[in-house]
Amino acid sequence: MKTGVNMIETASAHFGSGAARASFERLARAGARVVALVPFFWQSHPGDPALVRGAALPAERLRLGMAEAARVGLEIVVKPHVWVPGNWAGSIAFDREEAWRQWFAAYERALLDCADTAREGGAQVLSVGTELAQTSARAEWHDMIARVREAFPGRLMYVAHNAQEAQRIGFWDRLDIVALSAYPALGRPTQRQAWRRAMTAQVGALRSLAERHGKAAWLGEIGLRSAEGATARPWESAEERAAAPDPALQRDVLRLWLDVARGGGIETALVWRWLSDPAGGGPADTDFTIQNKPAQGLLAGR
Repeated sequence: MKTGVNMIETASAHFGSGAARASFERLARAGARVVALVPFFWQSHPGDPALVRGAALPAERLRLGMAEAARVGLEIVVKPHVWVPGNWAGSIAFDREEAWRQWFAAYERALLDCADTAREGGAQVLSVGTELAQTSARAEWHDMIARVREAFPGRLMYVAHNAQEAQRIGFWDRLDIVALSAYPALGRPTQRQAWRRAMTAQVGALRSLAERHGKAAWLGEIGLRSAEGATARPWESAEERAAAPDPALQRDVLRLWLDVARGGGIETALVWRWLSDPAGGGPADTDFTIQNKPAQGLLAGR
């Protein structure tokens, strides 16, 4: 199984800078084999169809990030996310057909722009979407994926929000990789058998779905904060709850995730997350990044 990370460009270390270069180098030395670079699309609220590509990781800096990833020998994934202030991508939905049409047209423009950049930069994989749970049953995905296929010669995937969304999707046959983000509740920090049961359920559902469609199975995101009590709500951000650092808990949970993934036949597992700032993370940090924490050592595999 290949291991890697989702890398986020920070304002203090834009791709192409010396700091970002050092971060890519440290990621490769840590043992990662794959990096997902995350451009952000943007819309003002879940019911606003006026999505735009946005200023976060524009095409020129995405190219620089891909060049750095290639330089250190990492397989490259371009994995767009939609940023909705105060919400998440899974909340996007509309009550009028005209709004749906407007949103899909805007999303397709932004995605094809990313597809062109991904092709030019030599990315191996492009995600056509991430956790767009209330959109993924729509028929518009089928034609849009066909147009993305014409623009991008590499492998295509979609990252569903947990197994629940993945099982509702009707366009897996048009892609190359079945992927999901997995943040199930794990229980208390001492309940390791509960952790394993929750992880095994997600990995088993993913592998079953991938086998049904004859596709590769990826964990597009796994992770949790390095914070006390993070196993109760692994999706919870540092802004949602103050907590003392617990980097050992993060390491132990991610170690089990990777063990379960290997045993479940997962092709690639990507941890959330790594920052372009090489000084990111550290023992006092309570966010998701694994940099400069014990969990960083898990990327080397075994």
